[in-house]
Amino acid sequence: MTSSAQVRLKASRVLRMDMEGTQRLTRTQMRTSASEFCGKRVQMRTCRPMQAPRATASVVAETQGEGQEESERLRLNNLSPWPGSRRKAKRKGRGHAAGQGASCGFGMRGQKSRSGPGVRPGFEGGQMPLYRRVPKLKGIAGGMSAGKDKFVNINLKDIAENFEAGSEVSLESLQAKRILSLSGREKNLPLKVLGDGEVAVQVTVKAAAFSKSAKEKLEAAGCTVELVPMKEKWTRKAHEARMAASS
Repeated sequence: MTSSAQVRLKASRVLRMDMEGTQRLTRTQMRTSASEFCGKRVQMRTCRPMQAPRATASVVAETQGEGQEESERLRLNNLSPWPGSRRKAKRKGRGHAAGQGASCGFGMRGQKSRSGPGVRPGFEGGQMPLYRRVPKLKGIAGGMSAGKDKFVNINLKDIAENFEAGSEVSLESLQAKRILSLSGREKNLPLKVLGDGEVAVQVTVKAAAFSKSAKEKLEAAGCTVELVPMKEKWTRKAHEARMAASS
C-alpha cells in the first residue's frame, strides 16, 4: 500500500471515530472529507475531461441552455484533421550519424536499398506478372474498341411518343427535347434508328443509319427518311489524295 493510500485510510478512520453518533456519511462524502483533512499531503487523482475534436463529421457546439444557438458550427475555415491522425514522414538517414542504425531501415543490399528508381509497378522479380497471367475478355470489357457503341440508338416508339406530325427528327431535336442526354464519348457518335415500336404520324427522320425494319416501317407510314453523311475516318492515304486533288 502506498503512502498516499495509507494517509487517506488513516484520515477516514479518524473522521469515522469523531462522527460516531451523528449522521452517517456516504462513501463519497467520506473520501472528500478525508482529502480535505489531509490537506496537501493527499492529492486526489482527477481525470482530465475529454476534449472535443476541433472538427469532425459532426458539429462542435457549446450550449448553455435549451433553445440557445450554437456558438461554433462546422465551416470550411475550421476544418482540421483529427489530432494525431496526421504525422510527418520520417526522414531516413544514410549512415551511423543519423542515429537510425547502420542501414537506416533500408536493409543490407538489393535494389530497394540503393539510390535511384525502385521496382516498377507490376514487376514480380522476373516471373509472369499478374496482369499477364489473368485471362482477358473480348470487347469493351477487355479494353478493346470492338465492343464499343458506334451509334446513338433510338427506337420508333420514342419517336411516336414525343413527336407530332410534320416535325423533324434529328440528333439535335432529340437532345433539345431531352430524349437523349449525351455526354463524353457519345457526343461525337452519329444517330441510328431502330425498329422497336410503330409510327402512326408522318415525320421527317434524319439519321446516319437505319435498321432494315425501321426503314420499312417509316416508309410504310409515309415518313421521309434522310441519310445524314457520317464523318469520314481519317487515313493518311485519303488525306494525301485530298491534298493532291486540291493542289
